[in-house]
Amino acid sequence: MEENSKPDYNQLALEMHEKLKGKLEVISKKKLETKDDLSTAYTPGVAEPCRKIHENKSDVYKYTIKGNTVAVISDGSAVLGLGNIGPEASMPVMEGKAVLFKEFAGIDAFPICLAEQNVQKTIETVKNIYPCFGGINLEDFKAPECFEIEAALQDLGIPVMHDDQHGTAVVVLAGLINALRVSSKTKEEVKVVISGTGAAGVAVAKLMLKYGFKNIIMTDSQGIIYKERENLNPTKQEMATFTNHDLIKGDLSEALKNSDIFIGVSKPNIVTESMIESMNKNPIVFALSNPVPEIMPDLAKNAGAQIVATGRSDFPNQVNNVLSFPGIFRGALDIRAKRITDDMKLAAAEALANSIENPSVDEILPYSLDKSVVPKVAEAVKKAYRD
Repeated sequence: MEENSKPDYNQLALEMHEKLKGKLEVISKKKLETKDDLSTAYTPGVAEPCRKIHENKSDVYKYTIKGNTVAVISDGSAVLGLGNIGPEASMPVMEGKAVLFKEFAGIDAFPICLAEQNVQKTIETVKNIYPCFGGINLEDFKAPECFEIEAALQDLGIPVMHDDQHGTAVVVLAGLINALRVSSKTKEEVKVVISGTGAAGVAVAKLMLKYGFKNIIMTDSQGIIYKERENLNPTKQEMATFTNHDLIKGDLSEALKNSDIFIGVSKPNIVTESMIESMNKNPIVFALSNPVPEIMPDLAKNAGAQIVATGRSDFPNQVNNVLSFPGIFRGALDIRAKRITDDMKLAAAEALANSIENPSVDEILPYSLDKSVVPKVAEAVKKAYRD
């Protein structure tokens, strides 16, 4: 292998998955070596905790794995950059998510891939299986269906979060908090352009607004979103009421003129150097389409960007959800939170940002494998929760 060549991760992944037959296994906490072991773990002894739970349902947290267990649920309709590939093909991703839960937060997570992409049936299925789990992580559901599914599951009594929305939003906000510190810009004064109005883009915009950003413009494949624009779905209509107060019209290049921050959660190679040059001095560029971003970091830098973040691991400032969801769920499970609130998300973003003592142009977020992040985020989430 040449010195500067990179491993072929696609081939390595195929070899690993084939050798291991997936990334997960179930390990018993109790060895069954004697008659007493069997009688205690199963019949007849197991009847007693069943009776206790029947008498007091909350004892399920005391006698079972529920309190440290998350279901990673997907219908395979919007997997990574692969699109609608279905439940079987989505399994490696869901297994991977479960591995991250365990490795970073000590949470036992189970992949559940649904052979159904009907919103109401999905909602019904989750409601029928939730008693086994302490939390539900929705993964790779396409927009706008993902919004309806998540909203319908908020009263189960356990936290339910669509990570593609809120995990992304928390990490983006954390990165922006530090980017503003480095650039000496303020959230009240900057002009922000978000390319993409799917799950991630909408959640990022909403969390930024709650944090105090004032001037956000959103775009989709048809251009800038504004009130009275035709053919907007209900989600985009809602966002039009919160954003683009000056009713700017046109395409992405028009939106970027005299802006301070670009956040891309859309498509590769849609931003040019000239578009970056049209932004205000020392712009902040979060080009997060993966694996190919809206603009490559070196091009953005050449065009004048002061700070650049991507979804890739081979450039500085990787925006990776693993910095958020393990800590959020760890904190929520520890206090038996009934839901993930906006205050918890904001607290998680601030804790994540504050984990960098001296942010710089090339360090606005922790390294994705930094395991010291989870306890900090979890503690902040616990303190922010209000039933």
